[in-house]
Amino acid sequence: MDFKLSDEQKMIQKLARDFSRNEIAPVAEHYDKTHEFPWPVVEKAQELGLIVMGIPEEYGGLGFSLFEEVLVAEELGWGCAGISTIIYNSTLGILPIILFGTDAQKEKYFAKMVDGDLASYCLTESEAGSDVAGIRSAAQKDGDDYILNGSKTFITGAITSSFYTVFAYTDMEKRYKGISCFIVERDWDGVSVGKPLEKMGQNASDTAEVIFENVRVPAENLIGQEGEGFMISMKVFDYSRPCNSSAAVGVAQRAYEESVRYASERQSMGKPIWKHQAIGHMIADMAMQIEAARLLVWKSAWSVDSGERNTTAAAFAKGYAADMAMKICVDAVQVFGGYGYMSEYPVEKLMRDVKLYQIYEGTSQIQRNIIAREIFRNK
Repeated sequence: MDFKLSDEQKMIQKLARDFSRNEIAPVAEHYDKTHEFPWPVVEKAQELGLIVMGIPEEYGGLGFSLFEEVLVAEELGWGCAGISTIIYNSTLGILPIILFGTDAQKEKYFAKMVDGDLASYCLTESEAGSDVAGIRSAAQKDGDDYILNGSKTFITGAITSSFYTVFAYTDMEKRYKGISCFIVERDWDGVSVGKPLEKMGQNASDTAEVIFENVRVPAENLIGQEGEGFMISMKVFDYSRPCNSSAAVGVAQRAYEESVRYASERQSMGKPIWKHQAIGHMIADMAMQIEAARLLVWKSAWSVDSGERNTTAAAFAKGYAADMAMKICVDAVQVFGGYGYMSEYPVEKLMRDVKLYQIYEGTSQIQRNIIAREIFRNK
C-alpha cells in the first residue's frame, strides 16, 4: 500500500475538487433552501462522467477503481452532502448490476446511464431498515415474469431515477435466503412514486417512497439467482460504504477549514480565538480525527481493489467516519459560537447535512454489530 497518489489519481482528485469548488459549493445554499433538484449540477457531472465513474470503460463509463471513486467522493462531499449524494446515488443503484448482472443487463442498463438516466437502490422499507429480513415486498413467479408488490421508503433519487434495483422476497419462508434482486423500470405499469419527504438536511437530494402494485417484471431482470438478494445487498454495501464514508470525511474537512478560517479572523481578548487553548485544541482534534478517518476509508477501498474481503475495513471506515464527521460539525458550530447557529454561516448546514451519514447504508450501531460479528466469527 502506497500513501502517495499516482499522477492519474492526482488528476482525478483535482477534477473532482475543481468541480466541487466551482459548480457545487457556490449553489449549495440555494438548493438547500429551495429543496429543488440540482439538475444543472447533475448534468455537468454527467458531462464529466462522474455519474458513471464505476461503470467499466467498455460500456462507456470511466472504469474507476474503488480507490479513485473514494477520492472523488471526498471532494464532492466537501461541496455539498446533498448534491454529492445525488451524484453518487446512481453508482449505488447500478452496483448490483456491476457486481452480479448478466452481460445483457449490463449492456442495456449501463447504456441507459451513459445516455443520462439515473438509478436508485431500493432496499429500505417502513418496517425494515437495519433488519433486511424484515422487508415485506414480494415477487411471485408467473410464467416468464414475476409479479412484484410492496413499497420502499427513504429512497434517494426515487423521483428522478428511471430505473431501480429492488429487493423483494421470492420465498418468504426462507427469510434471508429467500430475498431476490430485480431491475425495475420507473415507467412500467404499477410503479408509482410518492411526494418528496421533508428532511433535516441534504435537501438537494430527493427522497421519496416507491410503490409497486402488481408490477410485471421479466425474469430476465432478475439479478443473480433467486435467493441471492441478501448476499447481493451485503456485497454492495462493502463497495458503497467506502465512498459514503469518504463523503463524510469531505463534509468534516469543509467544517474544519471553515473553523480554521473563522478562528484565525475572529478576535477575543485581544487575540485570534485559535490562540485560546480551548479552541486551538478543538481544531487540532479535528485535524487528527479527519486524518485517521481518511486512512480508514482509503484502506477499505484499497482492500477491494486488491481483491481482499473488506467487510470489517468498510465497517471501520463507515462507523468511524460518520461519527467523526458529526462531532466535527457540531464542534465547528461551537467554534463559530452564536454565528454558527445562524443559517448565513455554512457550518449550520454542514451539521444538518452530516447527521444522515450516521444513519443510511447501515447505522453507526449496525457497523459495530458487523465489527463484533467479524471479531468473533472464528472464535
